Amino acid sequence: MSAPRRATPETGSAEVVTVVVRYFAAARGAAGLDEEKIELPTGATVAGAIEIVRALHPGPLARVLDAASFLVNEIAVRDRSRTLGDGARLDILPPFAGG
Repeated sequence: MSAPRRATPETGSAEVVTVVVRYFAAARGAAGLDEEKIELPTGATVAGAIEIVRALHPGPLARVLDAASFLVNEIAVRDRSRTLGDGARLDILPPFAGG
């Protein structure tokens, strides 16, 4: 995995957290990769991370994000105001079909 992508401009002493974003199924196809590390300001939320991902990958991923479910550290989250800690894993799971 490459170096984390910085979600905010360099601000010198600003504290950041590194989050691993993992893409599954259609999200993987739309993002063009399995996972990546992003740096977010300390106190960033799931909603904030989703918006950064949307900005980093404009295009088809936006539709996937609108319908996706999210896991933080393998636990489903519905409250997108949840704060992400350093080293958190954010999984993006599009709706699955089939039987």
